[in-house]
Amino acid sequence: MVEYRLKTPISEEDVRKLNVGDIVYITGKIYTARDQAHRRILEYADKGLKIPVDLNGSVIFHVGPIVKKQDDKWIVISAGPTTSTRMNLTTPKLLENFAVRIIIGKGGMSKEVAEALKRRGAVYCHFTGGAGVLAAKAVKNVEGVDWLDLGVPEALWRFEVENFGPVIVTIDSKGRSIYEDVGKNVEKNLEKIYQQMG
Repeated sequence: MVEYRLKTPISEEDVRKLNVGDIVYITGKIYTARDQAHRRILEYADKGLKIPVDLNGSVIFHVGPIVKKQDDKWIVISAGPTTSTRMNLTTPKLLENFAVRIIIGKGGMSKEVAEALKRRGAVYCHFTGGAGVLAAKAVKNVEGVDWLDLGVPEALWRFEVENFGPVIVTIDSKGRSIYEDVGKNVEKNLEKIYQQMG
């Protein structure tokens, strides 16, 4: 386990160094995207339209932030991660179209996503569920928001963060997945239990 401090935009070279279990802190811009934002990004890509942010070298955070507007400025109150499996269907195509380098969420992602991360040179990182206030403290500025017509949680938020984390690499760019390893161990242990039970 190694600790890394990365600044956006993040290079493929930096991401290829990361391994499952490594701890990462991020400084720079991160973008929020959930189900609806993923769909709209892909619709734009299919139509050859430009999206409002540059996803090359970017970090996408699966989160529906709790925000409030103070005067003309947005303040993030909480930013706890959304369950990432909801984005399993759209993520491989997203990674085909855009050089996203880090995806942050909770709960893991599919084997298809792991393969797409490997091809792109990207990783999936876990942020602790229930620690939304900790995440919010790392957000130093809300640079802006796009697609508010999707609703506050589903909009595309642009955050400037400082030492955002810790996030743990749980699927690396070599295709290794902690979720797959845990699943295999569970199956082995279940077999032993069943044998002992007769």
